[in-house]
Amino acid sequence: MSLLLAMTGWHVEDWRARFAALLPDMPVVILGEPFDRRSVHYVASWKHPEGSLSGLPNLAAVFSLGAGVDHLFADTRLPEVPIARVVDPDLTTRMSEYVVLHCLRYLRQQPRYDRQQIDKSWEDDRNQPAARAVRVGIMGLGELGQDAARKLKVMGFDVAGWSRSPKTIDGLATFSGSDGMVDFLGRTDILVSLLPLTPDTRGLIDAKLLAGLAQGGRLGGPFLINAGRGRLQVEADILAALEAGTLKGATLDVFETEPLPAESRLWAHPAVTVTPHNAAMSEPEAIATLIAAQIRRLEAGEPLEHVVDPARGY
Repeated sequence: MSLLLAMTGWHVEDWRARFAALLPDMPVVILGEPFDRRSVHYVASWKHPEGSLSGLPNLAAVFSLGAGVDHLFADTRLPEVPIARVVDPDLTTRMSEYVVLHCLRYLRQQPRYDRQQIDKSWEDDRNQPAARAVRVGIMGLGELGQDAARKLKVMGFDVAGWSRSPKTIDGLATFSGSDGMVDFLGRTDILVSLLPLTPDTRGLIDAKLLAGLAQGGRLGGPFLINAGRGRLQVEADILAALEAGTLKGATLDVFETEPLPAESRLWAHPAVTVTPHNAAMSEPEAIATLIAAQIRRLEAGEPLEHVVDPARGY
């Protein structure tokens, strides 16, 4: 049996070397080179070409090489086998670092002071609210969202969370479904999106959602941080909200089209911070180690961990 690497845009030979060292008794083959399709029992994928995983009669599982799995479901001919996502403590920690960093930037008005430094302007109106006076709302209460919430609470922020289905989390106010969305948004000064991309979440961050954010908070208006998936947001609506003043600022790590096109207005907008989809870049060695451990579990007759529900898309 063999492991097939099916990826685009990455250094595939480096990944072959990692898996060969971790699984010395398992041949590692690469999509695009000759290999026996009957020998493939496992696939590690990142944005594989449409239909390229068809015709693997002994395929037992597919592993995403990243935290997201929407790239897998983009393949309408994806084999009906178990799919596992990456759940990595290192990745979770890095995402929380990103979220805490940008919440603190908005709390302490760092974008304003950055502009003042360029202008050599010494201005301070002494409006420095405490973290406890700023309400952060996290959309998405999986491993990433819950860890970010815990760390924001340590910093003193007033944190709540929203998820599609009800969740009870000690010490965290939670909202759920369409019924809970209005109240959740209405108490949110900084909206953090860590949702997966599914048919239900595509385009969720639109004009209606942004208009529902709190307007009377201590920061002078609401802010958006999206480190989930780019297709969650409608970028034209974000820009319109910024121009209208219903949104004060946005930090975006993900975009409708990636890389972000040079002509996008987001690049130069004074109230927008752009980062290149690197909020939670986990170490490749850590990802390979996790997938290798999953394969060993299956080979030992143990159940696969972190299995994706195809109906929910995550």
